Amino acid sequence: MASAPAVPPTDPAPGTRDTAAAAAPLASAAPTADGDDPAAVLTAAEIAGEEDARRAELAGSLPDGDDLTPLAREVAEDARRRIELHGRPIAAPPRTRVLTVANQKGGVGKTTTTVNVAAALAQAGLRVVVLDSDPQGNASTALGVEHHSDVVGLYDVLVDEVPLEDVLQPCPDVPGLLCAPATIDLAGAEIELVSMVARETRLRSAVQGYLDRLRAAGEPAPDYVFVDCPPSLGLLTLNAFVCAEEVLIPIQCEYYALEGLSQLLKNISMITRHLNPGLHVSSILLTMYDARTRLAAQVAEEVREHFPEQVLGTTVPRSVRVSEAPSYGQTVMTYDPGSSGALSYLAAARELAERLPRASARA
Repeated sequence: MASAPAVPPTDPAPGTRDTAAAAAPLASAAPTADGDDPAAVLTAAEIAGEEDARRAELAGSLPDGDDLTPLAREVAEDARRRIELHGRPIAAPPRTRVLTVANQKGGVGKTTTTVNVAAALAQAGLRVVVLDSDPQGNASTALGVEHHSDVVGLYDVLVDEVPLEDVLQPCPDVPGLLCAPATIDLAGAEIELVSMVARETRLRSAVQGYLDRLRAAGEPAPDYVFVDCPPSLGLLTLNAFVCAEEVLIPIQCEYYALEGLSQLLKNISMITRHLNPGLHVSSILLTMYDARTRLAAQVAEEVREHFPEQVLGTTVPRSVRVSEAPSYGQTVMTYDPGSSGALSYLAAARELAERLPRASARA
């Protein structure tokens, strides 16, 4: 079996936020006419162009052809994607993007998508906040943050109006990633919120207050806020929809996953009309894709046909590594960053970031 050649590491230093910094080693080797500092002479666009050329040359050196075995082709493709994706900075959005990750069907990859896309963006140097709104607390587990009964979490924010910054915990494995954990108390929040004033807007008020206080203190606001929802359409999910401007919908590539999509879109439309005019479905991510089955291809084709602008080009394959990572209190981005699942989520995060948010009344 043909093997892929060794690929030199291309990861930038942690916290890199611009192309020039990511390509500093390349710039330092570039000759100049007058002997000045090369980094001061080359523009960011020139550095990026040379970096792209170097990546293209490396990718082109990998074996490719029908004579390869299926496994060899898969190995070569993963190596090619590592060259193209690892170490590339992701541009920060012009303002904070708040996204709710939702699907009323369980087991479609909502939490997995939330934590891995968030981790991928944070590893690229962006500031990311994850709000775990699912009482099961799976996102908190995957990000390695405490969420036992004695921990203050999103329940305290929603019910007791505790400031959001008082419950945020840093993810130990990913600098720049914060999480508001879900404790077991959140299971009772659905009932407690029923009798409260402005019950649908409590999370939006908490997030907006947090962002306002950061700006007033002269501190940088997060680039992304992700809200992980429970597999239901109760008050917790309703708060998440009212809080956000964008909805990211993960869809499992199986028939049952399509059945509830129309009802979910009807609910989003109703919320748009009555509670949050700026809400829209910005992205749909196909998850658990099994290229060996005809059904997965048919589901993917049907979703792309009905939602050509929203569906991301990246599909996330079924991956053992993605499933294993939470048992170690990690995302797959830190557990096995070279796996096909991690590369797919990195590609999805980059694609999501390149979709600029739509202008809204809250801009």
